[in-house]
Amino acid sequence: MTVLGLIEPDRLGMCQAHEHLFVKPGPATHTFPDLLLDDYDKTLQESRTYFQAGGRSLVDAQPVGSGRMADLQERVSRESGVHVVAVTGFHRPLFYDESHWIHHASREQLVGLFTEELETGMYLDGEAAWPAERGTARAGIIKTAAGPDGICGRWRVLFDAAAETARRTAAPVLIHTEEGHGALEILRFFLDRGVAAQQLIFCHLDRLPGNADPMAEVASAGAWLELDTIGRFKYHDDREEAGTIGKLISLGHGAHMLLGLDVTRARMRAYGGTIGLDYLHDSFLPLLIRSGIPETDVRRMLVDNPAKALCRHATGMRNK
Repeated sequence: MTVLGLIEPDRLGMCQAHEHLFVKPGPATHTFPDLLLDDYDKTLQESRTYFQAGGRSLVDAQPVGSGRMADLQERVSRESGVHVVAVTGFHRPLFYDESHWIHHASREQLVGLFTEELETGMYLDGEAAWPAERGTARAGIIKTAAGPDGICGRWRVLFDAAAETARRTAAPVLIHTEEGHGALEILRFFLDRGVAAQQLIFCHLDRLPGNADPMAEVASAGAWLELDTIGRFKYHDDREEAGTIGKLISLGHGAHMLLGLDVTRARMRAYGGTIGLDYLHDSFLPLLIRSGIPETDVRRMLVDNPAKALCRHATGMRNK
């Protein structure tokens, strides 16, 4: 499912599986201004550059009530030609003030909200009060976000609601981890609640050097690895990232890998940042090829795997 409607999997083309196109002003952007992405023309420019580089689709990983701009997602997709897969669900605590409904809504209310956004349409509001203004564009993925301590406290209710929604709808689940902490616990949490491993997309496990073994364990269970520490030099350089990717492929996990950039304002060239959405295609992919990774594996991570990972996973469903 994209914001412009259902498409066949082979129309996704080259897909970056974790990006951010728009983020409204809010608690998180006040603390971290580099998270603010609210200039439509600049995001459109960035999206068109991405399309010109060969990008045909991406996941905008900003969920309901945390600064998502669903109306602009739809507009930028139509004007840039890039298929946008949007998310429902929830983000890290820093995106919500103390009075936000995310802190007190019941599990049943959350399941209803997440399901409605997947099946009927995404809400255009929800930052100041319970969402009320609904659009027609639908989400395609359930976003979740764990802190460094994993699933605990209030966030356990949120994860439980996400798991129940995923079980009912067969939608994919995008899982933010803090530098990979708690990945195996989170995997078991979803499996124990009847969610299939192939519905689960684990993000940021590549942040820490030497994390290939836990990543391999997640992939061996049948879940997806979304690697996005690319051009993020505060963690490590791209050669180390290429080495991690090469190791995972050599261990037989190439069929479970996705790539992205997880861009922010500081990383979008149109906003005055450093790399741009086209960096993966224009700079990182040539490095992968030079490091000895076959072009067939590169295509698999960017084209073939997203076409599988972003689909509904119930038998007979092709609801992307």
